[in-house]
Amino acid sequence: MNIAFTMAPGRGDTDLFLYALAQDLAARGYRTCGTVQKNTACDDRRCDMDIKILPDGPVLRISQSLGRDARGCRLDPSALETAVGLAAARLGEGADVLIVNKFGKHEVDGRGFRGVIAEALAMDIPVIVGLNSMNAEAFHTFTGGCAVQLKPDRKDILAWLEGLGSGSDVPQAAERG
Repeated sequence: MNIAFTMAPGRGDTDLFLYALAQDLAARGYRTCGTVQKNTACDDRRCDMDIKILPDGPVLRISQSLGRDARGCRLDPSALETAVGLAAARLGEGADVLIVNKFGKHEVDGRGFRGVIAEALAMDIPVIVGLNSMNAEAFHTFTGGCAVQLKPDRKDILAWLEGLGSGSDVPQAAERG
């Protein structure tokens, strides 16, 4: 099972890292699939959450406005499921790597990207997931403890992907030109 996760220390840093990683992998010839998140600040406490369906969009707003004083989860479940469906369709078209911006509450609860992750693994497509400490235990249970932790460093992730090349469809550097 070729699944890895990464965790960056600052708020929103994992999102920024995976967004840049997806761009770098595409520039290197990898067929990326999945989602990356880009947040837009709205006020002092909140941000709009947008995810890009890899490789080339669309971009979907997955947050919803619950009012200025709302404290609950602002994730729009309908928008998330639309993103899941689009990513699943792209996966079926072929990919070298699946990137999932976050293993979040919906995945913890058995929804969200769980099925897409499982499908990619069944197809022997490497998976890279953004993770936070709050959902780590559920993620490790989901992966059976087989996930590899990688530093949020492009060189480390590239080395991991290229090391898988002999047993998967991940293109080797020479094949990518």
